[in-house]
Amino acid sequence: MSLGRVILSIIFPPLAVIDKGCGSILIVALLTCLGWIPGVIAALIILNNPNR
Repeated sequence: MSLGRVILSIIFPPLAVIDKGCGSILIVALLTCLGWIPGVIAALIILNNPNR
């Protein structure tokens, strides 16, 4: 996880997970619409997962 991705996930979470697949983008976008903090947390969890 690079510093640029972390900053991007704080500013606009769905854009940070764009290369992780359609499901991840939709989940993060939905959580971002419901609240900014849940979207950021979800983006950071997805980016920090070494299996993906």
